[in-house]
Amino acid sequence: MENWNVILGVDVSKLTLDICWAEGNLHLKIENCTKGFNVFKKWCKIHQIHLKDTLIVMEYTGGYEYRFIQFCQSLSIPYCRIPGLEIKQSMGMVRGKSDKVDSFRISQYGEEKVRRLIPSKPLSDTVLVLRQLLSFRKRLVRENAGWESTVKERKHMYPVKKTDTIIQMAVAKIKANKKYISQTEQEITELIKSDHVWLQSYRIISSIKGIGKINAWMTLAYTENFTSFTDARKYAVYVGVIPFEHSSGTSIKGRKRVSHLAHKELKQELNQAAKTAMVHDPEIREYAQRKLRDKNYPLVLNNVKFKLILRMFALIKRGEMYVDNYRRAA
Repeated sequence: MENWNVILGVDVSKLTLDICWAEGNLHLKIENCTKGFNVFKKWCKIHQIHLKDTLIVMEYTGGYEYRFIQFCQSLSIPYCRIPGLEIKQSMGMVRGKSDKVDSFRISQYGEEKVRRLIPSKPLSDTVLVLRQLLSFRKRLVRENAGWESTVKERKHMYPVKKTDTIIQMAVAKIKANKKYISQTEQEITELIKSDHVWLQSYRIISSIKGIGKINAWMTLAYTENFTSFTDARKYAVYVGVIPFEHSSGTSIKGRKRVSHLAHKELKQELNQAAKTAMVHDPEIREYAQRKLRDKNYPLVLNNVKFKLILRMFALIKRGEMYVDNYRRAA
């Protein structure tokens, strides 16, 4: 554990940063850009805050914090990102909300939890670009699904002609988006090929039956090539495939169930991987058929997802490709 002299809480938004030192009762609002970061450095100098001995605590925002993170990394300023829900639940009952108040609460959280806070590892450029490309690809795919639904519904509801303007425009949009999706996927492929370590990891996990290119890309992006998650069970909790006990005393005796606090997108992609594996992987198919005798399908599907996660982490740890050497017992 490091001995930090100052814990700064930062509430991040698209255009501004609210920075607070709760113990010192100091607050600063700056622009979320280079100009604002220079103001922050001057503010620290005036108040004798030595950044090398300071821990900056901020929430995950999905991207708005990346500029500030790059600034921190350029000056070797330690920082850590915390899920917003964790900070919110640690505060108990609170009243009122503003950016200034939020930054104060984040700083308070850091001061209370300082013993267990570990500075985040620097984000690589590969991780940042890969997440951006995956996010953009997802937007294009969803947009195409909307246009395809429009075409289908219009053909069902109206006696449309080949020259129908709405159909023509929707089809043109779908065609253009498919082209952009292909270009985005090519960019992702080239990005992974440019780093032999990432390429090796991609080849390993995509050798598993059921794990296609999208699942492989997303796993690499959100485990940061298996550096931010080194334990399969912790990643499975993050994705939302580990059931937790739901009981209390003698009155509440619920079944174990997965938490809704999970990365829904990763979990959804793993659903498809598990379904594919249950069809094309003999070992998993027999495992699922055996489980289905006394368990319902969603639970078995969840078990298969966890099995795939265990395989990915085991193969990455050994640095080996998946080998299908399953032999059914006589």
